[in-house]
Amino acid sequence: MDFQNRPGSKVGSGGVAGYSETNVDRRERLRKLALETIDLNKDPYFMKNHLGSYECKLCLTLHTNEGSYLAHTQGKKHQTNLARRAAREAKENNNIQPALQAQTKVQIKKNLVKIGRPGYKVTKVRDPITRQLGLFFQIQYPEIGLDVIPRHRFMSAYEQRIEPPNKAHQYLLFAAEPYETIAFKVQSKEVDKGEGKFFTHWDPDSKQFSLQFFFKNDRPGMYSEGIPPGIERVPIANPLNPYNAPAMRGPTFVHN
Repeated sequence: MDFQNRPGSKVGSGGVAGYSETNVDRRERLRKLALETIDLNKDPYFMKNHLGSYECKLCLTLHTNEGSYLAHTQGKKHQTNLARRAAREAKENNNIQPALQAQTKVQIKKNLVKIGRPGYKVTKVRDPITRQLGLFFQIQYPEIGLDVIPRHRFMSAYEQRIEPPNKAHQYLLFAAEPYETIAFKVQSKEVDKGEGKFFTHWDPDSKQFSLQFFFKNDRPGMYSEGIPPGIERVPIANPLNPYNAPAMRGPTFVHN
């Protein structure tokens, strides 16, 4: 085909460029423009594979050189996928934002300055019916924080890091801000959580927290005072329970 004498062409030129030549020229101009404005090292979708060619991770296309990839980034397919990705990320951010706002509403615990250990008194007690041994704790918190209620829990000897662990003992912890947490070492026996056996009370007027508990008997079938098993027994009285009946018998206090 005679390109030189094509209608509309100039004498001595190559003739009017066709579609393929125009497309090649357009891609070359886009490549040069992209090289001036785009840094491929910062493109999150640009990847060079083990064969030496280039891939677009967004459109899953393969390119032989950087110029081909840059021309692809200016095309309709890549721009459409970028818009879709941006819309999806915006939708996901709108779903996550309420959850983040809910988390920010959680009250952050302030680090209060500890003012020392509270005063305390510990008394040994014994159930007059079952002869169970127990302990009665009275913890004083005269400078306790506003709207703070003392807490307690039993802790295994293997949880603490102050003393070598001993399976024969456990610890009873009391905590209330701004006082330091105190712990008492007691026998590692099962605590009786039955009715009238375990009792706690917080008196906001006297600022005293009280706790009483009994250990379970090793041989629960053994009773004293001549009361055989199977006979209904009078429930023991709790000195901290204001609703105790006057006829109920109180525990025996054993002082060291």
